[in-house]
Amino acid sequence: MKDTEKFDLNDKELKETPEKIKKFRELIENTTKQDKEKAKLQNEKGKFTARERLQYLLDENSFFEIHSLVETRCQDFGLKEKHLKGDGVITGFGRINGREVAIFAQDFTQLGGSLGLAHAKKIAYIMDRALEAKIPIIGLLDSGGARIQEGVDSLDGYGEIFKRNVKCSGVIPQISVILGPCAGGAVYSPALTDFIFMVDGISHMFVTGPNVVKAATGEEVDLNTLGGSKAHAQKSGVCHVIANSEQDCFRQVRELLTFLPQNCKERPICSSTLDVADRQTPMLEKLSCMDPGKPFRIHHIIWELADENKFFEIHRDYAKNIITGFVKLGGEVVGIVANNSDYLGGALDLNASDKAARFVRFLNNFNIPILTLVDIGGYLPGVEQEHGGIIRHGAKLLYAYGEATVPKITLVIRKAYGGAYIAMGSKALGADFNFALPSAEFAVMGPRGAVEILYAKELKASAKDKTEELKEKLTKEYAQKFASPYQTAASGSIDEIIEPSKARSIIIRALKVLAKKRVAKTNESKGNIPL
Repeated sequence: MKDTEKFDLNDKELKETPEKIKKFRELIENTTKQDKEKAKLQNEKGKFTARERLQYLLDENSFFEIHSLVETRCQDFGLKEKHLKGDGVITGFGRINGREVAIFAQDFTQLGGSLGLAHAKKIAYIMDRALEAKIPIIGLLDSGGARIQEGVDSLDGYGEIFKRNVKCSGVIPQISVILGPCAGGAVYSPALTDFIFMVDGISHMFVTGPNVVKAATGEEVDLNTLGGSKAHAQKSGVCHVIANSEQDCFRQVRELLTFLPQNCKERPICSSTLDVADRQTPMLEKLSCMDPGKPFRIHHIIWELADENKFFEIHRDYAKNIITGFVKLGGEVVGIVANNSDYLGGALDLNASDKAARFVRFLNNFNIPILTLVDIGGYLPGVEQEHGGIIRHGAKLLYAYGEATVPKITLVIRKAYGGAYIAMGSKALGADFNFALPSAEFAVMGPRGAVEILYAKELKASAKDKTEELKEKLTKEYAQKFASPYQTAASGSIDEIIEPSKARSIIIRALKVLAKKRVAKTNESKGNIPL
């Protein structure tokens, strides 16, 4: 046929859809069509179907599905005749807030969303593409676990996913959203990701279920108590964010992504804000007048410092003596690590050390500056803490701060005592700017404890009715002379004592100075191991 020659299609041929196209469209429609009865059962549990979830989470009309026609190759136990749509998982790409993400959604209506070899290969494939494209990967998990009918093939499938979780760690953000059961080996993929979301009432995670627990130990426990969202948000620390409903959960996932870059080579997007940089922070001035031993919620300080008073907290219900999360300051994304004296006096313990260390390592992996707010009297004392390994756990936080090369700014608000102060992003661990309020106290230990040691003879020799009075006098003198922030500033251990009401503007100015900071990481291949 010559280049100039054109196809000559008559009217009848134009009006009729070719048979092959008809067959293709019917096949695709059948693959994506939801069984109404199964969808109804899912909705009655307060759950959306897999495709409904994608619609709620992703930007409108942005989902691009791949491998929709994949099915299991297993011939046993009637699996071939079941024609599991997509082998129980939907995979593809979409956009959230206009930015590309890779995503997979397990379909509980297809054999309980159980994972077989083809199912696992679909997830592995999408993870490989996400890693190559350097975009976040999001998993919507709702599965009964490994597909028993496929035996060890399904277990190998989990292994392939775990391997990719590790490869992606520290390179692209990984988010797991638990929207139903997640049991046995399935729980370890979420545990390897950066953030886990759960929905109260419908999300469950456990290695062994209630029946197995009863058979093995005799303990009787229900699903929620064993592996519900509150159990993991408050006790185990597995869950980072808890939501009241699926809609609320998807809203929070979308919000979290506004604080994250697409990958480890980028920085988070700087956004515009109407909140002026030099806004006054009078609450910090009031705090300077408070008794340093009186507890308060550090959230009030975080809200006052943050743009538009917004704070996205991570691990809100776990290890509440230390607070972690994201804010924006002058439009720039910043990670917050702060002692919370309202819980356990803000002391560092086993769980708080782990929680803060992993968060600091995430921030370092993804080029997010760290703002540390210090108000700490020390490590939590006790036999349980010592035998639990507070030395080992506390060292994780020291390591995390010590290796971090992102901009690090520390503000000492009140107490900064002992080794716990050093662990909280101190100058010695590489803080770029270490500021303090006039109310700050720096010492090896609290003034009262120091007096009891240094003046033990004098206190013992004093009249019994005068001992407490003498102790108070010596404590006040010691605090003024040895715990003063001015002495610490004179030695260069802090860079500046700042005006409390100007804290926000000073921190934002410091961030501007550090905006171009680039320090080569000691090991580019470091991931974010679950501490």
